[in-house]
Amino acid sequence: MLGDRNVRVIYDERVLAHRPEAREPFLPGRLDSRVRGVLEGLGLEAKWSYPEHPGRITAIADLLRAEPVPGVRLTKGRVAKLDQLARVHTLSYIEGLYELRGKQAWLDVDTTAVSAGSVEAAEVAAGSAVAAVDAVFNGKAHSAFALCRPPGHHANAVRARGFCLFNNVAVAAAHAQAKWGVERVLIIDWDAHHGNGTQDIFAADPSVLFFDTHRAAPFYPGTGAMEEVGEGLGEGTTINVPLPEEAGDLAMIHAFEHILVPAAAWFQPELILVSAGMDAHRTELCLNLSFDGYSALAGIVQRLADEHCQGRLAMMLEGGYNPETLARCTRRVLEVMAGGEPANPREPGMDAVEEIEAFHRDAFAAPD
Repeated sequence: MLGDRNVRVIYDERVLAHRPEAREPFLPGRLDSRVRGVLEGLGLEAKWSYPEHPGRITAIADLLRAEPVPGVRLTKGRVAKLDQLARVHTLSYIEGLYELRGKQAWLDVDTTAVSAGSVEAAEVAAGSAVAAVDAVFNGKAHSAFALCRPPGHHANAVRARGFCLFNNVAVAAAHAQAKWGVERVLIIDWDAHHGNGTQDIFAADPSVLFFDTHRAAPFYPGTGAMEEVGEGLGEGTTINVPLPEEAGDLAMIHAFEHILVPAAAWFQPELILVSAGMDAHRTELCLNLSFDGYSALAGIVQRLADEHCQGRLAMMLEGGYNPETLARCTRRVLEVMAGGEPANPREPGMDAVEEIEAFHRDAFAAPD
């Protein structure tokens, strides 16, 4: 029943300080010239704004305050420590980001950037992921959801990409292993974009099973082919499910039930983490999920957590750029985490067709 489970939502307003602005000066250099050239070539330089904006997070927080979910409690995050970040990122990369504190600069030609408050926001995003893990192990909650910003799953050990600075879910997984002695972590990534950074970090690590559904290449970042199954000792612990753009609820549910479920039974995770991108919703024009689809996926993941790891489940927000859709998807997921019944999605349009069928049925009935 909804409200039977306690869920911690980690929300810290310091993540709102990440706000690169194209109309403000960036650190000069070759990358600045390249990005400006790309934006100018697309006719966007004058009106471009950073897609991964603070309104994404405030929309979620506002909805949860306006329509509270029984069992869900918002708590503040914390800054990730250097040693927590260094478990998955090189010191040279971390120190390079630290040097950009208080500055505005491009980090990648894909328009990943930092502003004056971005480094602290990224530290808080990773620290919130750590706090989510701690909440489910120290008994403060059955599960947790970190409203991370900037997101993380495109960042690898040495590079920021795709609006991501620190890889929040990777930091959380490494923290669970170091602090709580977890031997096997399952990371599920249902963002519409492949979690290439997470895959890179754990590609050769047999203690982490990485399962990723995403829109197939050449869609950004162009990785995540079915044949990418891990490397070295980690071969067989990466599972990619690249999907066509029209894939929706039924395709995703089938992938989870028939690929993820047996994989989890084989792996026997002690903790499940989710890179919870909400940009697979059909309004984002990447894939074709509905709100019910997200509810159903959350139900499958919660069931796996209950079966394999005593309910230990923590989610980290990734993508989702329509604030209203993002907020509503997040709330539907939280309802299931808090004990609500998962939705049972149907083919789009079936409810309307059945209503019309009922309206016309008597007109064609044979007379008694």
